[in-house]
Amino acid sequence: MMNFIVKSSLYRYKWLLEELVIRDLKIKYRRSVLGYLWSVLNPLLMMLVLTIVFSTVFRFDIPNYPVYLLTGQLLFNFYSESTTMAMDSILNGASLIKKVYLPKYIFPLSRVLSTFTTMIFSLIALFLVMLITSTEWHITLILLPLVFVHILVFSLGISLILSVSVVYFRDIKHLYGVFLSALNFLTSIFYPTSILPEWVKPWMIFNPLYDYIELFRDILLYGKWPTVEENLLCVFFSLGFLLLGIWVFKKHQKNFILYI
Repeated sequence: MMNFIVKSSLYRYKWLLEELVIRDLKIKYRRSVLGYLWSVLNPLLMMLVLTIVFSTVFRFDIPNYPVYLLTGQLLFNFYSESTTMAMDSILNGASLIKKVYLPKYIFPLSRVLSTFTTMIFSLIALFLVMLITSTEWHITLILLPLVFVHILVFSLGISLILSVSVVYFRDIKHLYGVFLSALNFLTSIFYPTSILPEWVKPWMIFNPLYDYIELFRDILLYGKWPTVEENLLCVFFSLGFLLLGIWVFKKHQKNFILYI
């Protein structure tokens, strides 16, 4: 019954969702000379800096390090930006929520989808780097949408939880910034997992971002077909956090008007 209500209200208000996504994209690149081109340039410039630092200074011996680094960056940056933007979505939409009735989940959903759109543009940077570095193109690339669906669903679930939490506890915004900094180092974005202590490695699979990034690299960089166990683990985290997010949001949304 709940799924039917969500689907019907989403269809009814899809025009609003589209407007909010377009608005977020326009605000992000407002008064920017290069505009959407920054979606390509930003990951390229960050990759260049980090490649110089970690492959030259720290001497991480990873084959095709630029692509290795960029695959981790793209997914982590999407998760970080989408959840951070969605966290304030209910508070920022307070004036509209107080005036008219509309499904409140539209606000965090629009933030996640607008950031997802930016990530898709950023894939151009990844493919350019693959061409420049003569990276081999594998048939497993057809599974790339699977990775994006996993992290999109997971990020939406986390976003729903955060958008509720910050309505009641404003300090979450500051704590989450610290959490993201720690998560950046706890996910193998710029370093190989081989440098980790042996007792840490088995616990890495409980970091969903690590699982998604490893799946992304296996498919794109190494041409490996994901195993059933790897897929099930990613599905477990994605659907698990989405269902948890929906439950938390549905339970507390009726009290938003008292706190925003």
